[in-house]
Amino acid sequence: MKPGNTGITRLVKAFDYSMQGFAAAFRNEAAFRQEVAASLLLVPLGLWLGQTGMEQALLLGSWILVPIVELLNSALEAVVDRVGAERHELSGRAKDIGSAAVLLSILVAALVWGLVLLNR
Repeated sequence: MKPGNTGITRLVKAFDYSMQGFAAAFRNEAAFRQEVAASLLLVPLGLWLGQTGMEQALLLGSWILVPIVELLNSALEAVVDRVGAERHELSGRAKDIGSAAVLLSILVAALVWGLVLLNR
């Protein structure tokens, strides 16, 4: 953002940049598209299966963390790829760690859904 933007102008521009980020992730990242598709099923399912507001929040919140972490991982991968195409141990490590974060978020979501739905 250009220095000097304040107030509502800053908010509008920040929102626009965020929408550009969502569009870029959807356009360029197959995993993000898959998570959006899963969200079309899991969000209504979480609202329906959650018997209380707390259960609904746990189900939805644990799932929404997955695409959030995917967005961060995709951003990290884009930066690593921008820095250079040659193989480097640190680049590979950064990408692997980002991928591990996505996997961990999926496991947390599965654990939360399992605990909420099986403890009835």
